[in-house]
Amino acid sequence: MKRTIALTLAFIVIAAMVAGCAPAPTATPVPPTATTAAAQPTAAAAPTKEPTATPPPAVCAPLPNMPTVKAGELGSAENPIIITFVPSGDVPTITKAGNETVDCLKKITGLTYKIEVGTSYAVSIEAMGAGKAHAGFLATFAAILAREKYAIEPALASTRAYSTNDLDPDKGLKGTQQMFYKGQFITKKGSGIKSVADLKGKTFCGVDATSTSGWIIPSLNLKANGIDPDKDLKAVTFAGSHDNVVIAVYKGDCDAGASYIDARTSPAVAKAYADVLDVVEPFFVSIRIPNDGLQFIKGFDPKLKAATVQGLLSMMADPGGKAVVKRAYTYDNLVEVPVEFYDEFRDLLKTAGVDAASLVK
Repeated sequence: MKRTIALTLAFIVIAAMVAGCAPAPTATPVPPTATTAAAQPTAAAAPTKEPTATPPPAVCAPLPNMPTVKAGELGSAENPIIITFVPSGDVPTITKAGNETVDCLKKITGLTYKIEVGTSYAVSIEAMGAGKAHAGFLATFAAILAREKYAIEPALASTRAYSTNDLDPDKGLKGTQQMFYKGQFITKKGSGIKSVADLKGKTFCGVDATSTSGWIIPSLNLKANGIDPDKDLKAVTFAGSHDNVVIAVYKGDCDAGASYIDARTSPAVAKAYADVLDVVEPFFVSIRIPNDGLQFIKGFDPKLKAATVQGLLSMMADPGGKAVVKRAYTYDNLVEVPVEFYDEFRDLLKTAGVDAASLVK
């Protein structure tokens, strides 16, 4: 994250929020109405399906110099290393992919693993804090809270092909693998909305109250520009997904909305609404947001940690192994990071008066 961008946002937020930056609203999302119901994609002619390439089987070849453990020791069949997977997507899919991941890790490292699918980020953090899980795949704010509360340490961060739009100063990075992403504000062309300040008195769609780019960062951006989401917006609707935010703006159900860059090009949206790029336009781009990744509990055996990290990196270097991990969290790759990976972003939030604990559910 560029320090100049981070400091600029921090100063803007402080100036705009004399009383401090409150956490994202916890009020119940706007009850479904004709407007919110319309946020679901309308039926469209089924597109012609193109053949989907089947990924090769994972090659889970043993790595040399892996640690050996005795019966009953951590990493043995009697005492497996537990990795928590948060169901940020389809639970059956993540559960299946998680089990396939640890099965491959066992073959690569010789260690035994078991997955725990937490019901929320908060539950996974508490499991790690209590030593009931030894590692976990956590999103940005959950990773920050886990480090603050239990000294849980980042080890790997995901990379994905960088998505952008024409307003983004980093648009030259389009398609390259990056460890960050950004959010955007969108509106319907001709709405008259050209800046965040223009949102006063308008209806706004977010994803949900705990979505980083779909509400948390947007709420900070709103406050930094003098817009109190609770008082200055006509209504806030949580549409449930980034796709639904784009569709709601497309249909005029919301005057503006927040999503990741560039949710307008989501396959589901593009197929249902071929002219979406001509109808919906971005008018604001957020700061860089660090990606999610893998964390370990404090005091975890360094040899077991190194073996697990090398095992996952080995999987990501193999097309079949990568496909297994990607089914859980859409990672293009995993990269080793220092334990301070999220600290600058955390400090920025603190400068803005934001407590990570208030953002994790």
